[in-house]
Amino acid sequence: MEFLRKEGGYANVPRPDIILLDLNMPRKDGREVLLEVKSDEKLKSIPVLVLTSSSAEQDIASAYSLHANCYITKPVDFARFKEVINSIKTFWFGNVTLPPHE
Repeated sequence: MEFLRKEGGYANVPRPDIILLDLNMPRKDGREVLLEVKSDEKLKSIPVLVLTSSSAEQDIASAYSLHANCYITKPVDFARFKEVINSIKTFWFGNVTLPPHE
């Protein structure tokens, strides 16, 4: 969150075009991060792509209720994972008009 808010040593970092977010992170739950991002006026326009191992309906519903822009279940097969990453790249950076940076 310090990086996204450009706090401390991150004052001069570029704003990300998108955020790939895992729900199951070691220090902070991804749902908390999603809530913080989408509640922050300066960050909420950044698309958040949930990319996680969970396919639980509750997790999917929760992510969308917190305004995730999409929910992708990580494939366990590496070749399929590469396909998913390439499709994200093609869609989000080839087809979508992303919000302007402030």
